[in-house]
Amino acid sequence: MLKVRLIPCLDVDGDRVVKGVKFQDLRDSGDPVERARTYLEAGADELVLLDVSATLEARENALATVARVRSVLSIPLTVGGGVRSVRDASRLLEAGADKVAVNTAAVENPDLLNQLAARFGSQCVVLSVDAARRDAGRFEVCTRSGSRETDREVADWCREAVARGAGEILVTSIDRDGTRSGYDLELLRLVSDAVQVPVIASGGASSSRDLVDGVRSGASAVLAASILHDGDATIASLKGDLASAGVEVRR
Repeated sequence: MLKVRLIPCLDVDGDRVVKGVKFQDLRDSGDPVERARTYLEAGADELVLLDVSATLEARENALATVARVRSVLSIPLTVGGGVRSVRDASRLLEAGADKVAVNTAAVENPDLLNQLAARFGSQCVVLSVDAARRDAGRFEVCTRSGSRETDREVADWCREAVARGAGEILVTSIDRDGTRSGYDLELLRLVSDAVQVPVIASGGASSSRDLVDGVRSGASAVLAASILHDGDATIASLKGDLASAGVEVRR
C-alpha cells in the first residue's frame, strides 16, 4: 500500500497566499515562496498551488509565482487555476509544475482531459472538483470558484474524468472549506468508491483526527491549509498523529 501524502495547499491571489471560508472573505496568509519553503523544510510530501482568481478574471495562471515557488521546492508541485488549454498546461509545466489541476475548463470542455492526458500523461492530470451538498445526499459539481452550479453529479463526473485520462482527483467540499468542521466523509467515500485513481481530501480539516477520518474514508492524500497557515498544527505533529493512528505516512 502506498503511504498517505500530507499536502499543504496555497490558494494564491496575485502574489499572496489567501484563505477564506466557503471560498468567500479571503484574507492574506503570507508570501507563497516563504510558505513553500517552510512547508518543504517541515516535511511536506507535495504542495498544491491554486490561483483562485485566474478563472474568474479570465486570465492565465501567474507563471512568475509558480516559477518562484518552484525555485525553492524539491517536492512535487501541483498547480491549478486558469487552465483552459493544452498550451496553458504546457506553460505551467515549463514554469515548474509537476502536475496540472483542471476544474472549470474540464467541465465546460471534457475533451480537454483527453487532450492533456494524451500530451502529458495521466500522471500529470489532476481533476479538481469543487462539490456542494444538495438534498438527499446528492453532491453537485460547481465551477468558477464555486460560484456556478452545473447540475452535474460528482461521482458521475469523476468516473467520466478518469475514463478521459485524469490520474488523480482533488475533491473539495465547498460547504466545509475553511470551516474547520472536518472533511465531508460522505463525499470522500462517494468519490473513492467511484474511481480507482488516488483521491485527495480537501476542505475543512481542523485536526489530525480529521486527517485520519479522511484516510479511512478512502483518501490517498490529505490536504490542509488553515491549520498550517495559522500555526495551529505542524506537518510533523500531523504526521506523528497519523502514524500513531496506524496510518502509513512518509517520514
